[in-house]
Amino acid sequence: MGKYIGRRLIHLVGILIALSFLTFLLMYLAPGDAASKKLSAQGIAVSEEVLEQTRKTMGLDRPFLVQYGDWALKVLRGDLGNSYKDGLSVAGKLGKALGCTVQLALGSLAISLLISLPLAILTALKKDSLLDNIIRFFSFIANSLPNFLISVLLMYYLCVKARLLPVVADRSLKGLLLPSLALSIPMIGRFLRQFRAEILEQLGQSYVSGAVSRGVKSRYILYRNVLHNASITIMTVVGLQIGTLFGGSVVIETIFRWPGLGKLAMDAITNRDYPVIQGFVLFTSVVYVMVNLLTDIAYHWVDPRVRPE
Repeated sequence: MGKYIGRRLIHLVGILIALSFLTFLLMYLAPGDAASKKLSAQGIAVSEEVLEQTRKTMGLDRPFLVQYGDWALKVLRGDLGNSYKDGLSVAGKLGKALGCTVQLALGSLAISLLISLPLAILTALKKDSLLDNIIRFFSFIANSLPNFLISVLLMYYLCVKARLLPVVADRSLKGLLLPSLALSIPMIGRFLRQFRAEILEQLGQSYVSGAVSRGVKSRYILYRNVLHNASITIMTVVGLQIGTLFGGSVVIETIFRWPGLGKLAMDAITNRDYPVIQGFVLFTSVVYVMVNLLTDIAYHWVDPRVRPE
């Protein structure tokens, strides 16, 4: 296991180098002048002399590979640079937004699991019944609806009509509920379908019929054997979704004005704040790869027969 973790961490370094180079290249080729954008954001009058001096100060007049090399060396020292918009540390801005995204990710994930897993068990046990067909129908709808449409519908019915929740989310538990719910509804549809399929597959295995023939209680078989054997697939689905939540909640955070990583990235893209964009890509890449690594380690913890390759 130690050798496996070491290999994965070495792969992580290679992935980060490739992603950092690609991100830096895209920012370099992007239209617009970062120096002009920085001066405009700070309210400084843009003249040719000031613009040229700012470009030299920012190092934008140097060759691409030199710019990338300087930036990469700073990253290795833990310096992600400063924001073009306000001059604040990129690492500090990412750290501040991370807490909000963690709250949103954990809230939406908790709602999704608390709803999807019991429904998946129920529909698997009631396969092809009317209840199964109805739940599956709504799961297809939930999985098909885009996040922005779900957000608008929730805001209209729960905020405007019922006046139960605030339209603009604040940092309170009540403010967190609506964006978490909007983010969790499509996840519930995906989780339910995948969990149901895996539970049905386990219920069709010979060990289940053997346990039934020996008089073992159905509840014991379900919770002790079926769910345990299905847990690897469940962990895979949840692990992949956790990595996606850290970088894929841009729409939800923007709509509800939730100050997380997604909104930070969207604001950075709008303002052509290249250091923030580059820091965001690196950070989310690390999170995604590390979550996958922890998921693989958890496989062995749940089932020692699973050996990492």
